[in-house]
This record gives sequence, structure tokens and C-alpha cells, in this order.
Amino acid sequence: MPKLRVAVVGAGQFGANHMRVVRQSERAELAGVCDLDPGRAGAAAIRFGCPVLELAQLAGRADAAIVAVPTSAHAAVGCQLLEAGLDVLVEKPIAPDLEAAKRLVETARAHGRILQVGHLERFNPAVAALRKATTLPLFFEVHRMSVFTPRSLDVDVVLDLMIHDLDIVLDLAGEAPEEIRAAGISVLSPKVDIANVRLAFPSGCVANLTASRVSTERVRKLRLFQPRQYISLDYARQEGAIFEVGGPDGIGFRRLETAKGEPLALELEHFFECCELRKRPLVAGEDGIRALEAALAVLAKIEEHSRRVEQTLAAWKR
Repeated sequence: MPKLRVAVVGAGQFGANHMRVVRQSERAELAGVCDLDPGRAGAAAIRFGCPVLELAQLAGRADAAIVAVPTSAHAAVGCQLLEAGLDVLVEKPIAPDLEAAKRLVETARAHGRILQVGHLERFNPAVAALRKATTLPLFFEVHRMSVFTPRSLDVDVVLDLMIHDLDIVLDLAGEAPEEIRAAGISVLSPKVDIANVRLAFPSGCVANLTASRVSTERVRKLRLFQPRQYISLDYARQEGAIFEVGGPDGIGFRRLETAKGEPLALELEHFFECCELRKRPLVAGEDGIRALEAALAVLAKIEEHSRRVEQTLAAWKR
């Protein structure tokens, strides 16, 4: 079977990682790179040994494309590629708003194309193992902290970092939240840099999520409580532990069995397989919409909370 011809649109940090993994894959070949910055595109082409192409040149020269451009351009670029007959993996969040996200999904459906959304943590081996171990989630506690970097400042911390965990919690809970309470503040950028949210689900499950991109350390941890079990997960280490009722001391302990691997490589191999077999991706466009909808609802609640705080401060000053 001939290798899948894959182009990467966007030669920034994320795009470069995608190009590296495509080059390493045994089932795909790097068809080319596109970027609005000719210098950046040229440097990437030399580094990864592929041609520089214009977006309009991809039809016929690539079978699939990875969209790693700023979020604001996801729908425009993704729809153009889908209409040209390419399968598309678009980085998360799927789009900046629900209208654009739905346009991507509808375009993929109309043209019979594969659309996968780059929620990378779904392909973390520890998350895959957690999914198998989940029975009836009752409580989540999630922390995702990063040191400040100038990347992804076109979106706030909810769409940049927290959306990973929103996607995972929604997947494991298997339902949409019925109540959202949230707060967030801007610190080093004009957008929200630290956020905390509490989600309450119809089943009674509750999830507390905290995300920060101005932390002094990098933390990626999730804790899940379910009947007779507590599961602790470290995304970065790809490790987990299960504490459960039982054993000689009343509490048993065992490690969450994981087969470690690079999430990006696993994500792209899954995308290539979906393109070849024409099957629905693990994280399809509809899943991207679900995560985006929750993230936007969180942002609305943060804005509502900020207005309330401003009113309180104004009254206090009087």
C-alpha cells in the first residue's frame, strides 16, 4: 500500500512537531509544508526535507493535511482543505467559536472527508488506561499548570490548556454538565491566564478543574473518585495508581497499567489509520464541538463572575 501523503499547514512549534512525527512514520510521507511566513516555511522545508507549497497546491499532491495555524484561522483553512478533497486533522480547539466549528464538521460531512481534532491527551497512554478503569465517576480533581510562554496568546488559558481536561472529563462522565461555576483572572496577558471551574453533572458527579499558564512549575495531574476506588494520574509521567477498598490493611494499592508512548505519534498514527480505513476518529469533529462548547460556557461564567466582583469592589469603595 502506498504511503499516505500528508502536508502540514503552519510551520510554528506545533507544526514542526507534527512534521517530525510524520517523517518518522512508516505509513505516511511528508508531502510539503505551508506557512504564510516564507522564511519560516523555507526553514522547515530544509529541516524536514520537503517542498514548500501553497494551500491551493495541496489538492492532488497530498491526501491529508494537519492544520497547525492560529485558532482564528482553523475554520477557513480546514474548510478549504476539506473542499479540496483532503482529510484533515485540526489542532485544538477546533475553532474559536461554535459557528466556525460547526462549519468545519458540516464541510467534512458534505465532502465525505475525515475530520479529527487534536486533543492530544486522549492519546496519552495513561488516559487510555484510565478510560478502561473508569466505572462510575463521582468526583474529579484536575490541575494543569504551565510556566508562561509567549505561544498561544491568541486564546485564553481555558481554550489553551483547560480544554484538554474538559474534553477528558466530558468523555469519562458521558454527559454534559448541568451547572458551571467559574472564576479566572488575567496576569501576564490581556486574556485569562488562571482559571478554576466547578462542573456539576446530572448523575451527581462533580469536577473541579484548575488551569494556569503563569505557574512556577509544570503540573499535569488528575484524580478520579468512584465507588470503592480512587485513581491518581500523572499525565506527564504517563503513570497512575489505583487505591481501592480491600486487601489485608483495608486499602489495596496497584499501579495503573500503561504502555508508554509519545501521545503525538499515537495521535497521528490513529489519524493515518482513520484516513486509510475511512473510519470515525476517536476525537471527531463532534467531540471537538462538545469540548469547545464547554470551554465557551466556562468563559461566560468567568466573565459573569468578574462583573460581580467589579460591582462588589465599586460598592466597597463607596
